Amino acid sequence: MIEAISNLKLTPFKHKIESPLVKDKITVLQVNLGRKCNLACTHCHVEASPKRTEELSPEVCEQIIALINRFPQIETVDLTGGAPEMNYGFRPIVEAAKRKGKEVIVRSNLTIFFVPDYEYLPEYLAQHQLRVVASLPCYLESNVDKQRGAGVYNDSIQAIQKLNKLGYGKDPNLILDLVYNPPLPTNENFSLTPNQQKLEQDYKTYLQEHFDIQFNHLFTITNIPIGRTKQYLQRRELHDRYLQFLETNFNAVTLPHLMCRNELSIDYLGNVYDCDFNQMENIPATTATGEKITVSKLLEMNSLDVIQNIKTANYCYGCTAGSGSSCGGSLI
Repeated sequence: MIEAISNLKLTPFKHKIESPLVKDKITVLQVNLGRKCNLACTHCHVEASPKRTEELSPEVCEQIIALINRFPQIETVDLTGGAPEMNYGFRPIVEAAKRKGKEVIVRSNLTIFFVPDYEYLPEYLAQHQLRVVASLPCYLESNVDKQRGAGVYNDSIQAIQKLNKLGYGKDPNLILDLVYNPPLPTNENFSLTPNQQKLEQDYKTYLQEHFDIQFNHLFTITNIPIGRTKQYLQRRELHDRYLQFLETNFNAVTLPHLMCRNELSIDYLGNVYDCDFNQMENIPATTATGEKITVSKLLEMNSLDVIQNIKTANYCYGCTAGSGSSCGGSLI
């Protein structure tokens, strides 16, 4: 199949869809608290690492808390990074959101539990009943360590066991979800993510039998060609063909379910984007008149629903190929 499409020109995503993507009512705030992380994973679209220093400022933190306090329509506050737990604003935003009865998601790399000064995290997460969405890109050690670094798999297993002891994966108020993403391709034999339900069962069976581990859901996420993934593909001259592969597998049924429809993505500077991927590619969200949107602008306008059309790019094929992909896994 790859040979058949390798000579085709890519259809711009905006021409592929019949009409512009329109925002629904905003119910999710996804906040990237900064680029600091204890890991430097090969597939990281944020390009986070221990060397990065960018993080939320106290001023922007207060503005985000003001949004949470002002708008009851916000149902979920989704915290990401870097390692969100390492960046300024993590605990203040968690506690403000929980006081307002919001679901709070923490996108954790799990290994942060073993970094000095962060050993408190498992108990903190359980105390505040935070939903943990944790990267475990395979249930086999060699695949995980290849993507994320030597020893990451064993640390991740121990971290999940700590969460299980606190009730995660068992108590209905303590949700633990794992995230699968495929290995980066080494040649043109590209593949979509496997069937999410079947792979979830494979994970559960293996992790239960080998480590007595329990978790709630598995999310399968496509590698989007931005950040380190894009750089990797470009070095191997695979980037354009990977995009063609994704276009060939475009599935219009995914469009109503895209995560960008009902969320705002906020960066550590307070800028607003339609999604985390646009944030990393510096494509800011704008009003109908073309004005760039910031958290302070949302507060000034006294509305979260100020975006009419969603900004798209060719990497949107990654979210719309096959069964689709989002921060919550497959879309259909």
